[in-house]
Amino acid sequence: MCAKPLRSFSSSESPMSLHDADDETLLALKFCELQVCIGGNLLERRVKRLHRELRARNIAVLPHTWLSEEFFNPDGVVGFAIPFYLAHPRLMRLERSQMLEVEGAGEAESRRIFRHEAGHAIDEAYRLNERRRYRELFGDPGRPYPRSYRPRPDSRAHVINLTNWYAQAHPVEDFAETFAVWLSPHIDWRSDYASWPALEKLEYVDTVMRELAGRQPVTYERTEVEPLRELTRTLAEHYAEKKKYFAWTWPANYDRDLRRIFSDDPKDAEAPRATRFLRRIRHQLRARISEGTGVHAYAVDQLLRQMIARAESLGLRAIEPAPVAIEKLLVMLTMQTAGVLHKGYPKVAL
Repeated sequence: MCAKPLRSFSSSESPMSLHDADDETLLALKFCELQVCIGGNLLERRVKRLHRELRARNIAVLPHTWLSEEFFNPDGVVGFAIPFYLAHPRLMRLERSQMLEVEGAGEAESRRIFRHEAGHAIDEAYRLNERRRYRELFGDPGRPYPRSYRPRPDSRAHVINLTNWYAQAHPVEDFAETFAVWLSPHIDWRSDYASWPALEKLEYVDTVMRELAGRQPVTYERTEVEPLRELTRTLAEHYAEKKKYFAWTWPANYDRDLRRIFSDDPKDAEAPRATRFLRRIRHQLRARISEGTGVHAYAVDQLLRQMIARAESLGLRAIEPAPVAIEKLLVMLTMQTAGVLHKGYPKVAL
């Protein structure tokens, strides 16, 4: 069984279940001490669903999966890692408390990610990226991976599957995203992308997958890279690094915009403080901006923290009706986020 009790790190040596562990206890654990696995849970059902979708297309390769820190597909491996927190509800709650969102928790999002990872696995299994036409359409797969990329939200040369216009991050991500759209049984890609240059990529994937139907892979490497059982870092170390990665330096040029929404006029001194209003709607703003732009919720929250601190420094007061102020804030925050996107969005391993 993979769901063994954890041992307490207090003076007591009594066993403790994962459900009962508080955040402090969990953060002190090493990854290799997490007794979780893919089996008998939601993750197992999701992997089986992906395999059914592949079989429905007569694809012989069924990617293997394992638990690690994040989603990723290692070079040369016909499989992909799944983040540890998706293996247990308590770990998903910890992820949300630390990072304000849980990537892959929702059914629709998990399907998109799993299909994307399957695209990488199929690419590796048949060495598709060595083909001339692949390189003509998607680009050079050997191009170094960037730490960040500048997405073009108006691009029609790339499909849209994951957030952040992820197909634009790198040629192999472009292929994986195109494969994910092609594989989805719920997308009529010929109709949805009829007027897009990306349609040529989808038609290429369709042609190649028909060619490979039922064929055994060229390679079927099933190595597990950085599996949970071999990781000795603590969860606290993991989250400290992850927060640092998403903690962008936001431009502090929004004083004028803030004054358009709130007031620092002495005559409004009796109006409610803007900081109180912003704290009350912070979760709403964060969710809507993150969902609308694809920027990680933790990164958006950094901007909101700075905004609240700046509103306090300026002594701003809330004088607009709440719905009006919220809409103005959404426009302002979207523009600020777009500015950061233009400078480069952090590249994540998927």
